[in-house]
Amino acid sequence: MTERAPHVHTITENVPGMATAGTDDTIILGRAPFAGTVGGVWYAADAAITGAATNHRRVAVINRGQAGVGATIVAELAFDNGINAVAGDEMAITLSGTAANLVLVEGDVLAWFSDAVGTGLADPGGLVRVVVNR
Repeated sequence: MTERAPHVHTITENVPGMATAGTDDTIILGRAPFAGTVGGVWYAADAAITGAATNHRRVAVINRGQAGVGATIVAELAFDNGINAVAGDEMAITLSGTAANLVLVEGDVLAWFSDAVGTGLADPGGLVRVVVNR
C-alpha cells in the first residue's frame, strides 16, 4: 500500500490594480497542483481600501475548473461599509460556506476576480495567497 504524506501547496501571485473605479478584472493565479481543498485565502493590498456602502469593490478567488471557464466561488470579500484594507497588511478572505466549493481537482484553474459593485472603488492591486491542502 502506498501512502501519500500530507502536503500543502501555496499559490502566491501579485495582482495588478485598476485606477478606474468601475473596472472589473480576472487574473489567473495558477492551477491546483493536486486534488485537495482550499485551506485559506489571504490578500495584502498595495494601498489602503476604504469600504463604502453602495459603491464598493468585491474580490474573490474563483475555481474555473479544468477548462478554465467555471465560476465556482472559493472565497470572497466585499469592501462594503466598514470593511477596509490597510496597505501591506495581509487579511483573510472569507472561504465559501459550501464545502464542495473548496474542493479542487488536480489541474483546476484558480483565478482572482476583482469586481466593481455599483460604480465601484479603485483597486490598488496587491498580493494574493491561496493555500491548497491534500
